[in-house]
Amino acid sequence: MTRRPRLLTTAAAGATALLLLTGCGGGDGGSKGNDKIAGADTDTSPSASPSPSASKAADRPKIELPSDDILTFTPEKAGDAVKDAILSDNAEFVRSMDAAIIAQNPRLPALEYYTEGEGAAAAQQWVQGFKDAGLSITGTVRYYDRQVNVESKDKASLTYCGDESKGFNKVVKTGVVQKTKATKNSYVLYGVQVEKNDKGVWELVKIASTRGADRCQP
Repeated sequence: MTRRPRLLTTAAAGATALLLLTGCGGGDGGSKGNDKIAGADTDTSPSASPSPSASKAADRPKIELPSDDILTFTPEKAGDAVKDAILSDNAEFVRSMDAAIIAQNPRLPALEYYTEGEGAAAAQQWVQGFKDAGLSITGTVRYYDRQVNVESKDKASLTYCGDESKGFNKVVKTGVVQKTKATKNSYVLYGVQVEKNDKGVWELVKIASTRGADRCQP
């Protein structure tokens, strides 16, 4: 994501992840092309968590984001119970990632709840990058063109776009927002693999991103 330290790997699963601090909004300091996160091959109320997934897991964490961190997801539902559950849990994963960055806590329980395996390791490393850099996040990120492919009763994949042109890094100690101009690289295509656990939660197990993808350009 443009406003975040990005985890870069080669296309091979299990490759060593590297951190790259970039400017926000796709500025000149960012990398170009593919941003791979480890292990990879809307209208909503911005401050409110999307509806719980159809899995009805009893112990879902409550994720609350500050008013200056706004995420929207389109579509929120697909009109199919399984796909709706996957979309909901994916949105909660994204929200938990922001919550972990803002809390400066790579092991935030909400983030661990929605991730597993390689996906959990990548998410923790991503958040640790912010903590090490003394950075948090602020602004608005819009997730759109969210498409689900159900592969089996407990495996699925998603693709979706992220508009990070209005999302920025914020220095924790000073509160200074590091704004940069939007570019083609402000728009990111994500590819996600999820698996349904025994609680009925669709956990993220792998994720990849392609910055500046044509599909996501406005």
